[in-house]
Amino acid sequence: MFPERFSNLPAYAFPRLRALLDPHPAGGPVRHMTIGEPKHPFPAWISDIIAREMSGFGQYPPNEGTPELRGAITDWLHRRYGVTMDPETQVMALNGTREGLYNACMALIPEVKNGAKPAILMPNPFYQVYMIGAISVQAEPVFVPATRETGYLPDYMSLPADLLNRVAAAYICSPANPQGAVASRAYWTDLIGLAEKYDFQVFADECYSEIYRGEPPVGALEVAGEMGVSPDRVVVFHSLSKRSNLPGLRSGFVAGGEESIKRMKQLRAYSGAPLPLPLQRVSEAVWADEAHVQENRALYGEKYAVADQIFAGVNSYQGPEAGFFLWLPVEDGEAAALKAWTETGVRVLPGAYLSRETAQGNPGQGYIRVAMVAPLEEMREGLIALRDCIYR
Repeated sequence: MFPERFSNLPAYAFPRLRALLDPHPAGGPVRHMTIGEPKHPFPAWISDIIAREMSGFGQYPPNEGTPELRGAITDWLHRRYGVTMDPETQVMALNGTREGLYNACMALIPEVKNGAKPAILMPNPFYQVYMIGAISVQAEPVFVPATRETGYLPDYMSLPADLLNRVAAAYICSPANPQGAVASRAYWTDLIGLAEKYDFQVFADECYSEIYRGEPPVGALEVAGEMGVSPDRVVVFHSLSKRSNLPGLRSGFVAGGEESIKRMKQLRAYSGAPLPLPLQRVSEAVWADEAHVQENRALYGEKYAVADQIFAGVNSYQGPEAGFFLWLPVEDGEAAALKAWTETGVRVLPGAYLSRETAQGNPGQGYIRVAMVAPLEEMREGLIALRDCIYR
């Protein structure tokens, strides 16, 4: 009486981690460095907006976002990427971007591609919702390794033509979770060109776009505009969770071509859960403000510097270009996570829990993911303990 389509899924990463670590006592002060939940302060004025807009909890909120919110989003896209989007037809507010990343499959993936079962490409390691979206629409999820050899981004360009002819969409996360790699303008140009050649969409997960060192990461919409391709070729997803330290606000957006957004709006009208109106009012103000984003980025800049200093003597260490994770090479991720926990009390995530087994193996097997979200000194102590436990 129950469906089979999700029956062979592995346990989600964090229940797996608890099963691995919790039977053993911590070997020191417990330091949580597993989950990517930002801990920097969010703007203090947000509380004032919520208090002022409390009456909005007594109203059904607009499904696609208030006109003011959609305007704030398109204004931000123009400031950040130099692209002009129509707030009426090319953007939609989301109740967290995971909703949009999933529903993009539900709304946009065809039942058949070139007479065959459609395929959806995704990096390996990957954000788990990509796989679930593909399975939900009975498409084939294709896991493409994103390893040191490929610059920690998937090499979709090397895939065979018979597979590419079945591809309906390709997920790409830039900056990448968990490796912190950034897609260059050349990478985006090649990928969008491949999508044009084989007629598939690019689902660009850019939720870490505002946490970087050096130059701001190039965006998919920016490059698509330069190439002059159809706006429906690229669908992008952004969030206030990382940019503004507001994971509990559950506020993000999707942007793309008119037909793509029309179809996603239609599906959401039936099955979505729009963001409460007071939280939409908060989002309007937060997308319009860059001062707090710059302050947040500076705090992560200090953390990058500390991590680089601590791991300077570890030959295999490669600091991230962006995001707030370290992707540290080890002999075995589970063994390293268990050793760190039982000897130091530091909790980290085995890389294999973020990856999928393929014929080429599990590309996360030899890594651990370390979240740099704790206060600076707590993070410093945790990284030193981790280095001394695993690498010395």
